[in-house]
Amino acid sequence: MDMLNGEEIAEARLTDWRKLAQGLHARYLVDDFGTGARFVTAVGEAGDALGHHPSVSIGKGYVDLKMVSADAIYRDDEGTEHVVEWVTQQDVDLARRISEIAADHEVDADPASVSVIELGLDTAHSATIAPVWAALLTGNAEAQGHGSPSDEIRDATGRVPNLWFGDAGETPSQRFHIEIYVAPEVAEQRIAAAVSAGGTVVDDTGAPSLTVIADQDGNTGVLCVAESPATRATS
Repeated sequence: MDMLNGEEIAEARLTDWRKLAQGLHARYLVDDFGTGARFVTAVGEAGDALGHHPSVSIGKGYVDLKMVSADAIYRDDEGTEHVVEWVTQQDVDLARRISEIAADHEVDADPASVSVIELGLDTAHSATIAPVWAALLTGNAEAQGHGSPSDEIRDATGRVPNLWFGDAGETPSQRFHIEIYVAPEVAEQRIAAAVSAGGTVVDDTGAPSLTVIADQDGNTGVLCVAESPATRATS
């Protein structure tokens, strides 16, 4: 199934969900574990009917869900097809169904609270060093390039953050950096809080999608924002 682009995902207007990194993410608030378990059971039954399921995490007062297809088709500029992890129509369909289930169970979504952390490593030798990081992070050589046409390290079970490799160019002062994906409605508050704590915005040319912030020692992190299906204007 073809991967969906940002425009197509936004047009789906999945008000409970936010597109962060490769997948769709949602958080639903529950009063107790039993309520969460019943909600997840209903989600599982819907997934069975569609032949597709989300990743699920239950904590105190919440259920977190992630929707992504492991077999999405990406076509590069030459028309070559690659199998990647990304959002497809089946994710959109199930996400919409889960929102209906949440309404039936009187479970409220909290889309502003979702976030994803990824690691970035600047290097000119990703193919050489990627096996080392695949071993360290996951213990599995197949994590290199999993769900990606690049050397990116992705643990299929989601135990550790993804590690992607950027072009180092000139030798950087900081090779590792953190990328924080957040919902659009909280991005300005996150940036303001970081600046208030002593951080500095060093590059906002890619804003609102990307804002680079440095701490007092010069270490940088990137705040990443995807367009919100909930706030997209209709035509």
